[in-house]
Amino acid sequence: MRRGQWTLRVCVCVLAGFSLCGSALVGQAPPSPQFEVASVRANRSQVPPASRFPLGPGDAYVDGTLFSATDQPLINYIRFAFGRSQGEMLRAPSWVYEERFDIQGRAAGKPTKTDMRLMIRAVLTERFKLAWHLDQREASVFQLLLAKPGELGPQLKRHQGDLRCEQQPKTQSNTDLDAIPCGSAGLVTASSPGRGRITGRAEPLARLAALLSNNAFAGVDRMVLDGTGLVGVFDFTVEWALPTDPREVPSPQTLDDQGQPLDVALRQHLGLTLRTTRALVDVPAIDSVERPRDD
Repeated sequence: MRRGQWTLRVCVCVLAGFSLCGSALVGQAPPSPQFEVASVRANRSQVPPASRFPLGPGDAYVDGTLFSATDQPLINYIRFAFGRSQGEMLRAPSWVYEERFDIQGRAAGKPTKTDMRLMIRAVLTERFKLAWHLDQREASVFQLLLAKPGELGPQLKRHQGDLRCEQQPKTQSNTDLDAIPCGSAGLVTASSPGRGRITGRAEPLARLAALLSNNAFAGVDRMVLDGTGLVGVFDFTVEWALPTDPREVPSPQTLDDQGQPLDVALRQHLGLTLRTTRALVDVPAIDSVERPRDD
């Protein structure tokens, strides 16, 4: 079990072909970035949630010094702070999922999305008294694998770096990929009721695995780990029939007008499959969290 504080034990820096070691850094953690000013307010309105850039675990980001998100449940900020998707968080008090907050912060310099995550983590620690640790445990998981070695499905393509995300490349089945920012992936509107759909643009397949993890809409009841061995980023979209019972995954024999079950859709459209195995996994666990006072 690793606590939410780290100690840097070894420092190796390479500059202009020379190996340097900054002894001043040995034995202490580097300072964590923090907002110059931040505000937290409870939101009890009925307006839709909004944020200046996507709060998911992907890399989609709008450069600038401002973090601004409104009407978001606290769990969304926690997931953002740790770069986690829905299926990767352990249980938290019910109010963490239900009560919504506005958080704004102004940073110095040119913060990256990783910096923003660390700064929101600091806000959560200070204002919500969030305490956490990482649990490592052996668990039954699904491994995401290529169905046939070396073969990708028609709706799984390597992302072309010079292709604008607004462009809509056609798959072999003439289904358009959804317009989604580069570095993003998530559940999007399906083509008809009774179906689920995940789309990603310029994302590693580990993101697809994370989105499938513990996903009731997909009938997946455990964590999914990427075992494809494919490096780089990809464009992908897959649509499947929602299970009538979220605890059960329909068999291939239940194909009907509602679409294909997930296992068939993954194989036919992405060239991927899920296989059961056991693995050690790190899971963030929330020890305690408190409601904040409004600014």
